[in-house]
Amino acid sequence: MPITARQIEDLIREDFPNAQITVEGDDGAHFAAQVVDESFRGKNRVQQQRAVYAALKGKMDGSAGELHALALTTKAPE
Repeated sequence: MPITARQIEDLIREDFPNAQITVEGDDGAHFAAQVVDESFRGKNRVQQQRAVYAALKGKMDGSAGELHALALTTKAPE
């Protein structure tokens, strides 16, 4: 069963409950997400994105992953 934008948002929100999260995409495999969270302050972009990918709990792992592609933008609030 394809993953939905809502499921992706729910997974991210478990680790980032206070974040501003936007997930777009409706083909079940390709999505774009923006995550703005205070915990990213002082971290570089790679560290921020690794934290978000970890929150996806393996949904992008290899060919068996439910999520094929995620264009990810992360930042601390302005």
